Amino acid sequence: MNSRLSLTRTPRSVKLILPALTEATSPYWRPIKYSLFPPLGLATLAAYLDPDTEISLQDEHVEKLNLDDEPDLVVIQVYITNAYRAYQIADHYRERGSYVVLGGLHVTSLPEEAAPHADTIFLGPGEHTFPQFLRDLAAGAPALRYESPVRTLEGLPPIRRDLIKRYRYLVPNSIVVSRGCPHHCTFCYKDGFFEGGRSFYTQQVDDALAEISRLPGRHLYFLDDHLFGNTWFARDLFRGMKGMDRVFQGAATVDSILRDDVVEAAAAAGLRSLFVGFETLSHSGLAGAGKRQNLGRSYREVVRRLDSLGIMINGSFVFGLDGDDRDVFRRTVDWAVEVGITTATFHILTPYPGTALFTDMDRQNRDETRNWDLYDTRHVVYRPSCMSREELKRGYDWAYREFYRWGNIIETASAHESVKHQLKHFFYSAGWKKFERAWDLAIRIKQLSQMRPLLEAVLAPVPRLVTAR
Repeated sequence: MNSRLSLTRTPRSVKLILPALTEATSPYWRPIKYSLFPPLGLATLAAYLDPDTEISLQDEHVEKLNLDDEPDLVVIQVYITNAYRAYQIADHYRERGSYVVLGGLHVTSLPEEAAPHADTIFLGPGEHTFPQFLRDLAAGAPALRYESPVRTLEGLPPIRRDLIKRYRYLVPNSIVVSRGCPHHCTFCYKDGFFEGGRSFYTQQVDDALAEISRLPGRHLYFLDDHLFGNTWFARDLFRGMKGMDRVFQGAATVDSILRDDVVEAAAAAGLRSLFVGFETLSHSGLAGAGKRQNLGRSYREVVRRLDSLGIMINGSFVFGLDGDDRDVFRRTVDWAVEVGITTATFHILTPYPGTALFTDMDRQNRDETRNWDLYDTRHVVYRPSCMSREELKRGYDWAYREFYRWGNIIETASAHESVKHQLKHFFYSAGWKKFERAWDLAIRIKQLSQMRPLLEAVLAPVPRLVTAR
């Protein structure tokens, strides 16, 4: 009997799956990178299921999927570079009679592509559509498509962290206290995913603090796109966290670091490392990408301010913006080394479906492929304006090799005034890129959690410096 036709009640067994991204099977595969964070989105949806339901949550990045079971309901999260794998898994379970739902960034961007592989698809955030779907399913009348009209994080049940296999992740204490971002960069998925409602909103501070208090250990990683996006929320959050003896990491924008005292409040609460979207050193590149929050801001002042607070920097840079020439790679790496960026994440500009950039590239007939497996910011999928595709790819690969040379790791570490910050920088940067075999061994013998105290030690505070360079 086909359960898709007969399932008119609360499902007795539910399987939530994060399929592996294509990068996880490519030459760029770094097991540690994909063993950092558990799939919080799926664990959040699991909180709406009946407590008596048999629930399985599987992340293909850290474990082999069991595809021999026959759950009543299968929920699959779809990103662009796991889309084909997600469709394959969805088709497999539909053939076995499971009711299959698909959601996530890629489904929201290309619903017509995803729909043939699912019984129901979800567009946008699922905190309010998923509970409605479960009610409709129990009543025997689930819709083919659910679009999120509500934008609030109030009243959410606690995330089902009991379903997460903590020992498989270096950072199981990842947390999200907001959704979206207040800015509108042309290459970002955000506007398409949150279309039809607010594109940035936060939890209540008390709810966020309650979630933090439930997490064991010291280390936290805020996965929010912009942790400082709401000044009042951020300031109250950090005030509430002060005294919790936490060390944490997160992401913020250039302008938010310079505009007020929120970054000081974050440092006092335990912020030790920040992902910062510098993106490009080019004024025209920033303007063309809609990165207005960076325009007219001093990147050096951002670095100086974070350095004075003992906060390490993971700088994000994009290559291939219109106007980028063959010298962009050297200019970017030289600057990052000179100012002392702790780690750098480089990207090749990628026009994701649903973004303004994708629409613009399509209009200009500059897209070269619609093979979503290649949309990983490591491949060139469009025609650059001032160099060839091959030159862009070679320059991107060179930038990673050059920035993480031993000599440059030492030079960037020495840019800090505090010796303790220099040592923290050195061990963090080298540990991230130069000890793959050690990470791989820890993952294979399931001892990744034993590395967490080392991470916390590297993130320990350094004395604040008040003198400028």
